[in-house]
Amino acid sequence: MSKSRRGVPEERAETWQSDDMIERLVTIKRTAKVVKGGSRFSFSAIVVVGNGQGEVGYGLGKAKEVPESIRKATEKARKSLIPVPIRDGRTLFHEIVGHYGAGSVVMRPAAEGTGIIAGGSMRPIFEALGVRDVLAKSTGTSNPHNLIKATFLALQSIRSPKEVAEKRSLAIEALGGKA
Repeated sequence: MSKSRRGVPEERAETWQSDDMIERLVTIKRTAKVVKGGSRFSFSAIVVVGNGQGEVGYGLGKAKEVPESIRKATEKARKSLIPVPIRDGRTLFHEIVGHYGAGSVVMRPAAEGTGIIAGGSMRPIFEALGVRDVLAKSTGTSNPHNLIKATFLALQSIRSPKEVAEKRSLAIEALGGKA
């Protein structure tokens, strides 16, 4: 575990696999409610789940204990899986911009061998999705909730050349792309 500028250990995204699904813990946050006898703590967790082959989902879980919040988030993430078309099993089909609240993300396809160049909350999404080469930039807020929602809105709007050709009643070759 590395140390940040202030000497406090940085938390790394935790990864685990179960029944061919990749599960990534994005963040855990502790909140406190001040009551007469002191403080009551509760925890919220954001988890990203994907099959590594074009399906990904996210979930938010809240509970009085960390393991329970992670379990709830994982269940919600598994229920919210969305399909995303991936080119050559490694990158995106085209550049895409996503907005949610003050969060904005820009994602571009990358050449083979580039790797995942993405920060913060976007990296676990691409890893769970199965994208190996992508260039991504987040602007505006660094709030993980808004960044994840902006990324998912952008991923939902990706269209493969096959989809576009079917919608326009054209051959894929007429678009100049490949399936």
